[in-house]
Amino acid sequence: MSDSQWALIASLLPPAGNTAGKGGRPEKHPRRIVLDAIFYVARGGIAWRQMPSDFPPAMTVYDIFRRWSKTGVWHQVHDALRDLVRLRAGRDPLPTAAIIDSQTVRGADTVATASAGYDAGKKTKGRKRHIATDTLGLLLTVVVTAASIQDRDGAHRLLVDLRARFSTIAHVWADGGYAGRLLSWAKTVLSLTVEVVKRTDKITGFVVLPRRWVVERTFGWITKHRRCVRDYETLPDHHEAMVYIAMIMTMSRRLARTADQ
Repeated sequence: MSDSQWALIASLLPPAGNTAGKGGRPEKHPRRIVLDAIFYVARGGIAWRQMPSDFPPAMTVYDIFRRWSKTGVWHQVHDALRDLVRLRAGRDPLPTAAIIDSQTVRGADTVATASAGYDAGKKTKGRKRHIATDTLGLLLTVVVTAASIQDRDGAHRLLVDLRARFSTIAHVWADGGYAGRLLSWAKTVLSLTVEVVKRTDKITGFVVLPRRWVVERTFGWITKHRRCVRDYETLPDHHEAMVYIAMIMTMSRRLARTADQ
């Protein structure tokens, strides 16, 4: 991280365990170095134990990653940075529309069999991440399921989570894979209007479709981080955390560049 990135993220992290005088050991390693180590794993796609020796011990770094995943720290830091990006773009922090899509990721041998599945359409065994973004392509929420889960079924969990986090969203764009009963269910149960953006039969070759290209670009941002190109995480929650970390790195770099100009 650059100094500007660290200045943005440092204030968003939870307080250290021994700062309030309530017991617990003080943190042995500086948080900036620990965060650099986690970002190194996310960007490089390496195993935790393959980190260079100038980082803190691998299992110490992993334990902090796991603890912050369990307590929702990555999600909180991500949401705070997303609000800052939206504000600097002249938008309200609370979005009113979203785009949803899914992406199947091949699973490594470290992925638990119980949480993996086979996507017959993509001929891929692993997991599927369902994401919702705003109209700028910034991540709103992510749900990781087995790859065998259909897009429409995964969208039920995704839209419920989206509604719980954002009461302001009224309209959602999706591709043809979400057509059917999902549209009426979302309207009746969640008060969300889901609009399907279809590709017409007259179109040949690659064409940028309205709204749908935004979420595809977000998948591109995420897969720049090699830990997200393939799923190595034992728990789906840890894969979700890696997606949030990828977007934290993307947004903090963008905000740091703006601050340095």
